[in-house]
Amino acid sequence: MTAKQILILKSSPRKRANSSLLADQVAAGARDSGATVESFDLHTLNIRPCDACDFCQGAAECVINDDMQMLYPKLRSADAIVVASPIYWFTLSAQAKLCIDRWYALEGPGGSALAGKQFGLVLTYGDVDPYTSGAVNAIRTFQDMCRYIKADVAGIVYGTASDPGEIQSQPKVLEQAFELGRRLGR
Repeated sequence: MTAKQILILKSSPRKRANSSLLADQVAAGARDSGATVESFDLHTLNIRPCDACDFCQGAAECVINDDMQMLYPKLRSADAIVVASPIYWFTLSAQAKLCIDRWYALEGPGGSALAGKQFGLVLTYGDVDPYTSGAVNAIRTFQDMCRYIKADVAGIVYGTASDPGEIQSQPKVLEQAFELGRRLGR
């Protein structure tokens, strides 16, 4: 049996970012289940915004020459995709949203190349409440996106953590992230 391929997209610009630390736990859980994991820090990549030219809708490829060209085959071949994001201004970070917007190029007459894949979402926020922090907005956006592309939400892990590395003092949330990785890796 071939090992599952898990793609993790981390979208925080901070070093020791809480969402990235949770994403690392997802990766550890996936590897523990025998999966192959590849992670990318979106903040370090050159990803330009979609310019709505619609070229991709006729050619099944994006004409923008940036780091999405390297990510597209990885998105297509992954069995599961995890997006890790801090909550910025009541939703996903700009880095996460920029990458997700470019998934438009994966749409075609037969639907999305991401259809049927498993998705995970990892969020951290500075508030103590997922509603007042905006995490709920990010969760709903993610769920709606997955419903649209006909993909499955395998799990969502979120927790309160503001200072860099603070999430490491929350073993319950760390364990939830690890378990999400194990589920995705099976």
